[in-house]
Amino acid sequence: MKMERKLPLRDAWVICFILGVVMLNYPFLHIFNKDVFIFGIPLTILYFYIGWPFSIFIIYLFSIYIGRHSDQDSSENNSQGGAT
Repeated sequence: MKMERKLPLRDAWVICFILGVVMLNYPFLHIFNKDVFIFGIPLTILYFYIGWPFSIFIIYLFSIYIGRHSDQDSSENNSQGGAT
């Protein structure tokens, strides 16, 4: 018996895209656009250099998670397909 996913794959990728767009939009850029320097680097630049790789890492983890579950689903379908 195949379990239904709570969030379809396409919807999850759309959510990741929207979160990325929000991260690069006015409200978040305004929050980090301060005259603050950390180790001599402006806060806005740190936001980009830390936020961008972090978002890529989250998408990487998401794709690994989806890949594992799709492999399990395909192996379950193959094993059930011959039993009919």
